[in-house]
Amino acid sequence: MNLLLLAVAPVLTIILYIYFQDRYDKEPTGLLVVSFLLGAIVSVLLVFGLYFVTGHLLPITDEFSIWQQFIQAFVVVALAEEFSKYIIVKYYAQTRKAFNEPYDGIMYAVMVSMGFACTENILYVLQGGYSTAILRAFTAVPAHATFGILMGYYMGKAKFSNNRFLLNMAGLFLAVLFHGAYDFFLFINFIPGISIGAFISLIIGIVLSKKAIKRHQDNSNFKTL
Repeated sequence: MNLLLLAVAPVLTIILYIYFQDRYDKEPTGLLVVSFLLGAIVSVLLVFGLYFVTGHLLPITDEFSIWQQFIQAFVVVALAEEFSKYIIVKYYAQTRKAFNEPYDGIMYAVMVSMGFACTENILYVLQGGYSTAILRAFTAVPAHATFGILMGYYMGKAKFSNNRFLLNMAGLFLAVLFHGAYDFFLFINFIPGISIGAFISLIIGIVLSKKAIKRHQDNSNFKTL
């Protein structure tokens, strides 16, 4: 039970933080819960299916090949996971009437991302124990949040733009880019000290995420002077 709480706690902390940053027009609780559950269940199932396909098409034959690890990080893992989140935000959340300001893109994308991260974190923590729980609380879980914020920032802009497709794709691209970079530096840990790149990419992602949140707060349709 303690392990389960440790696995879920960082997810809930991030959700509450993002929720209270939605200052002007809170989203319906039901839509947020469904988004979370879709991320926790449907996106995970989609990812497993994509893993199966890409894993067979792009197998790792040399674990010390930087190129193969690049493909593994950006295509097999990052693209599969972020695409599975993206389609839920696009086809479930972005079409809703309640999605009525740019910040909502961040809110819903984070809920889907945290749903996915919750399932993933529980699996890792139950296997790895307390040390894994603490490490992932400050690395993998916040990383998934930043991927969601960066994706959601552009999907929030897309909802109210004539360039919806391009902005949606920009959100997906940024999420894959940062996710892939984070994983890539971890996957090539056979190079001494290279793993620091993952933490640098995470810090950059956090900085950009804070700016994205602030920008959508400032541009809220419901902000009063």
